[in-house]
Amino acid sequence: MTESPNNELAPFYYRDNFLRLCDTVQAQYEDVLSSEEHDTLKAFRNLEFQAQCLYVRLVSRVGPWFRESKLQYTELGQITPILDTLLTQGMAHEAQSLCAFELGKLFTREELQQAFFLWGQACAHDKATLLCAIEELKLTGQDIMQALTGIDRKRIVAPTGVDLTEKLQLLFFGNQRQSITDFVLQDLGITRYYPYTLDRQYRLFSNRDAVEEYLRCAAWSENYYALLEAGDWERLPALATQMCDIHIRFPSSEKRWHRLCNSVARDLERIDQHRAALQLYEKSLRHPARERRARIQENLGNLNGTVQLCEMILADPWCEEEREAAARILSRARRKLDGSRQRRPRDVFTAVTLSIPAGNGAVEDQVAGHLANHWQAVHYVENKLMNTLFGLAFWEQIFATVPGAFHNPFQSVPADMYDSGFRLARRTALTSRLDELRKSSLVDALNTAYQRYQNYQCRWVDWRRITAELVDNCTRTIPAEHLLAIWERMLFDPGENRRGFPDLIALGTGPGDYCMIEVKGPGDALQDNQKRWLRFFQTQGIPAQVAWVEWRVD
Repeated sequence: MTESPNNELAPFYYRDNFLRLCDTVQAQYEDVLSSEEHDTLKAFRNLEFQAQCLYVRLVSRVGPWFRESKLQYTELGQITPILDTLLTQGMAHEAQSLCAFELGKLFTREELQQAFFLWGQACAHDKATLLCAIEELKLTGQDIMQALTGIDRKRIVAPTGVDLTEKLQLLFFGNQRQSITDFVLQDLGITRYYPYTLDRQYRLFSNRDAVEEYLRCAAWSENYYALLEAGDWERLPALATQMCDIHIRFPSSEKRWHRLCNSVARDLERIDQHRAALQLYEKSLRHPARERRARIQENLGNLNGTVQLCEMILADPWCEEEREAAARILSRARRKLDGSRQRRPRDVFTAVTLSIPAGNGAVEDQVAGHLANHWQAVHYVENKLMNTLFGLAFWEQIFATVPGAFHNPFQSVPADMYDSGFRLARRTALTSRLDELRKSSLVDALNTAYQRYQNYQCRWVDWRRITAELVDNCTRTIPAEHLLAIWERMLFDPGENRRGFPDLIALGTGPGDYCMIEVKGPGDALQDNQKRWLRFFQTQGIPAQVAWVEWRVD
């Protein structure tokens, strides 16, 4: 990959990015924002330039409170008159009181000891003890603020509209993980995103109710994690009962809600609340909900129900793990019901034992070096190679305009990339693309894609590890029918099947002369996803083997 030259940030890049955030959200979600929120945005836009800059500085930092004396931004000059403007225009407000927690975030132990000396708190040896002592004084807000003037006569302020900024970021990114700081990576030239279409009709949140539902789901998640952090397992059943009464109305909340249902239900299992767990799993449409339901049914002795559920799963599995688990549970349940036994085939993979001198570095690199004499080239690629070839082959389908897939210009894959819904939402386009690839030259198709999309961000493609030369060599050597078979399996379950590929690709001198090699050092074992790929390779006649390494002492 050719490194993109890093750009220098403009002096007021943060203001420009905030305006871009506002412009994009207002264009996409004008009808979702309330009149009060529109008024706040209008008030921000009416601020003078420097006041806008200071507001963005404050609202982008962890607060809510800030000491005026600590605000120093060279590009803005004197802060006091700018802060006066924010206070006058209602875009900031001054503290009238502070709780102990807020005091702890703003002041050092030494400063607090000095401020509250008159109340006899100068002898505390640590900050936590001091803050507890201050809280026990039950001082009025006026007393607290008066005490602080002894160490800092400047104002303590907070920007207004922090909740609105968080909402703007949620509407822009479609999640609560990202923030406006993500803009900076693009400003610096570190990341470059593919110019997919952002269409208002395909936005994530259809209306205000959808946004509020998503935020309620987030609040439920916070409640759950607070219980876990406090070790309050006894309240989990009550939480689960409340969750069972909730009905999710909008697709924008489903993924988060189903994930939460699975998490709470799994913890209920751990405290032997199996029936409560079963109720929550029944509300989830996300793996491993059905698998866990089958296991609970089996543990509760409902073997007929177990068989029925496993047969339903196998008829239309959500993912590879679910299909494999359902087959195991079904076999076990049938054996308990009627004594029938289904012999599970034992895995027998092509293998080679290598005795090589112990050396420095990764065992995979050492094996690659050892095998280099037997092949034209041996590359240590892990999952990178096949994922890159997949990403290049289906680039346009990955970045196609699909409802709810793209929420902002900073996505390296669609939001549903690793869900079963990815394939279903693009069934026609993916089928058409597979037919097109079967009829065309994969060498030309993938080489062209590499040149066309190089340096754009895509989680499937590793531009640094997988070079254009390696793509060309692999597509000339690996038969097209092998790659197409691998890609079809990846499309069934992109989330799981992007992992588990063999470590090495060994390339020979002509078409079909290649082998994928999984390397296992002393004490290593094959993982389940690796076994699944090796079984698949066997059924498709794709050359693959396991290299078991023994260290040789010379």
